[in-house]
Amino acid sequence: MRLGIIGLPQSGKTTLFNALTRGTQPTGAATGKIEVHTAVVDVPDPRVDRLSEMFKPRKTIYAKVTYADIAGLDGSAGKSGISGTLLNQLTQMDGFIHVVRVFDDETIPHPSGSVDPKRDLEMMDSEFILNDLIAVERKLERLADERRKGGGRDKAVIDREIALFERMHAALSEEQPLRDIEISEEEEKTLSGFGLLSRKPVLVVLNLSEGQQAPELAYDHKKSQVVALQGKLEMDIAQLPPDEMEMFLQEYGIEEPSLNRMIRLSYDLLGLQSFFTAGEDECRAWTTRRGAKAPEAAGVIHTDLQKGFIRAEVVAYDDLMALGSMNEVKAHGKLRLEGKDYVVQDGDILNIRFAI
Repeated sequence: MRLGIIGLPQSGKTTLFNALTRGTQPTGAATGKIEVHTAVVDVPDPRVDRLSEMFKPRKTIYAKVTYADIAGLDGSAGKSGISGTLLNQLTQMDGFIHVVRVFDDETIPHPSGSVDPKRDLEMMDSEFILNDLIAVERKLERLADERRKGGGRDKAVIDREIALFERMHAALSEEQPLRDIEISEEEEKTLSGFGLLSRKPVLVVLNLSEGQQAPELAYDHKKSQVVALQGKLEMDIAQLPPDEMEMFLQEYGIEEPSLNRMIRLSYDLLGLQSFFTAGEDECRAWTTRRGAKAPEAAGVIHTDLQKGFIRAEVVAYDDLMALGSMNEVKAHGKLRLEGKDYVVQDGDILNIRFAI
């Protein structure tokens, strides 16, 4: 999972990046240049910890998420769209964390002269919508040329694509992000390599100063959610030793670090879930999409497991925890053999049987 942290200059993107990654990137320096800082972070999951305590493996491996702090967006792309270098970075992301400034600080002037979260949120949305509109118009021109010249693909296929891109063009012309429109499975295949920015899920983060109350901000779009946090405070806490961190969380009434909450919300937005493999050699968390069948989950572990898939031994995490051991799981008939049509559930512990 790759998540891009975006926002207007001086919104606190790097502050949030440091909070999520326990990093120490300099904050507050808006250069206007295209810069990308990345970090890979373990996905905190108490289920992995409990499995490790039970199996005492030689290795314990958490799922991973990559955060990218992307600088260079300032709402001024205009009719030409977002520059190629920056666009290339943005299209590689699975989703975005959009940091919107709510804090007021005279030492950090807002580039627009005043703090206005609604205006800033709409400005970034408009930039993505305009960029997608340019891309969709170019695609429609190419499809029209292809249909007129003929001699290539079936015209019925081209017509279906034209209908899809015209539907997207209509939505974008109404300043509607593409994540709001329904896309069929067949249409998803057509769009899989297209990198349209307003289709990607977005977690909007209202960046507050310490003790500040979050404003009411309506954002009624699909695959979107709005959360508020105190970015500077979260960054300071993230850089403390674990024992001091726990004390500060309690003192400031923060239930959990932003890292945990952001990842959980990101999983929900992207439609992802975790499953596990567990044994004496290794306890490990894996990430797959919700609705994935057993062979697809096996392919996340290794492509050979998907190619040679026979069956999956499946134990629900809750059953294992309730019964206390794999032997008890088997004795109570809670270990199941599932075939190719089994839909993997969040928290499943899998052992793949395969033959190549």
